[in-house]
Formats: sequence, structure tokens, C-alpha cells
Amino acid sequence: MLHLGLDIGGTKMEAGLLNAAGECVYRQRRPTHKESYDAFMQQLLGLIESVRAWSERPFTLGIGLPGAIDPQSGLIKNCNCLVLNGHDLRHDLIRELGQPVWMANDADCFTLSEAVDGAGAGAMTVFGVIIGTGGGGGVAVNQQLLSGPNAIAGEWGHNPLPGYCPDRDGPAQPCYCGKENCIESFISGTGFARRYGAQARSEAIIAAAQNGDPQALAHWRHFIDAFARSLASVINILDPQVIVLGGGLSNVGQIYEQLPSAIVPYLFSDSCRTQIKQARFGDASGVRGAAWLPVLADAEAGRR
Repeated sequence: MLHLGLDIGGTKMEAGLLNAAGECVYRQRRPTHKESYDAFMQQLLGLIESVRAWSERPFTLGIGLPGAIDPQSGLIKNCNCLVLNGHDLRHDLIRELGQPVWMANDADCFTLSEAVDGAGAGAMTVFGVIIGTGGGGGVAVNQQLLSGPNAIAGEWGHNPLPGYCPDRDGPAQPCYCGKENCIESFISGTGFARRYGAQARSEAIIAAAQNGDPQALAHWRHFIDAFARSLASVINILDPQVIVLGGGLSNVGQIYEQLPSAIVPYLFSDSCRTQIKQARFGDASGVRGAAWLPVLADAEAGRR
């Protein structure tokens, strides 16, 4: 049996077919059609059908998407691919495909991938962090996603920045969610660049900081401090063995050098033993985690 993972994004949807050893044997990308739910469904079904035409073997199906699935109604909510909100995508796919479908938030899929055989492999508790366009997160315990009645476990990016103070953190930052000063507005790649101004890209700001530019260096130091405050609040509650970082900013090596010591002043401890690691599978983790959803669900059911 093979395992198909689909990673649904705002601009593209990606399919990855894994074998039992976790090796990717087939991969394909297509644009995400967002003009209507029907157009999205047709594109998604076409992608799945193209994989079925390539593979002679049957496959399980797991999907990661940038939103949450309401545990009671099954309807998608908080999705930045707006045409999906209010729809029961899982039910509709099961009806069209005639096979079981597993579904989870994309940050959860990222976390699951890294907890199974990525940077967090072997750890009992893994907190996954996305610092890219947004600031998502997920929690895996013993290679199982932590979930709750609100379907928002790991959504630390929409907690308020701990210890926010205008003198230290600048003016209040509005968030698309309707609140102010969400962590995402400060530590995501998008928020990092937007707060600097002058329409600068994150890469240019970081390069300027590395070259000693005073404004860029101050901005970078604030980013590390805000990131440290935010992660300290997670460690004080969850105390994960490993925190795995993904997304564009996760590729900056200075983060792993500077963040551990920056966290300590905000911890209820005199040291930080939590390992902070870069994702092993990078952008591929979303697809891989989606592919593992049905495999691990079956394994968990077998232990009960």
C-alpha cells in the first residue's frame, strides 16, 4: 500500500506519494483554483486522478490544508483559501472518491512529518513552528497529533505577543484574524518584513543586519527577543523535548545560535534544555505529514 499526501496552499497544491519506508516515489504540483469551491474541487480531483493513473497500486489519502476542521460539523474554518470555509471537504471527497480521507491543518501535518522521521524523530513531544507567510504551529505527542474540542491546538501564532509594550515592540499590529499584536504579526516572515518598512524583503533585512547596518541589526535583535518570549510561553506550558522550525525564516542559521540563550530569561527555569532544530524535510514536510495521517491513525486504532 502506498500513501498519498496532499498539501493545499493558497497558490499551489502539491501531491506526494510515499511508500511504506517513507520514500517519495511520485510528486506533482498544480495551481490552486480559488475562484469557487466547485473549481477547487475539480482541480483537486483531477490531481488525485492523475496520481491514480500513474500508480498501479492503491493508496491511502491524507490532506493538509491552511485551516481547521470543526470537530462537530466537519466544516472547514479559518482557512486562508477562502472558498473552502463553510464546506465539508472531507465528506465531499469521500463521496466522489469512494475511499476514506484523512484531513488536518497544514502546520499539524508539518509537525507530524518532523515528529515521525524528521528533526524531532525519537522525541516524545514535538512542537512544530512555521515562520513563513504566517506563524502556524502544531503539537505531536508520541507521533500522534494533539487535538482538542476547538481544533486549534498549536495555534500559538494568534496568541498575543507576551509582554507587548509599545516602547519595546513598536505600535500595535493589526492581524487579519481581527485581533491586535498576534505573535504571527511579529515573528512570521511577512510580519518581520512589514514592520521594518520600506517594502524590504526579509532576506535583504537579514543581510543588512549581518553587515552591521544599525537599523537592520536592531530589527533583527527585536525579532530574536520577540521569538524568545513567544517560545518561552510554549515551553513553560508544554515543555516539549524538541521545537522544529519550518518556513522561510527557519533557513537563517543565526536563529539556532541566538535563540536558546534568549529564551532563558523568560523561562520558569534557569536553563533551556529544549532542542531547537531546523526541519529535516523543509517544504516537503506538509505533504509527508499528510501522507502519514491515515498510517498513524490506523496504528493508534490498533493499540486501543
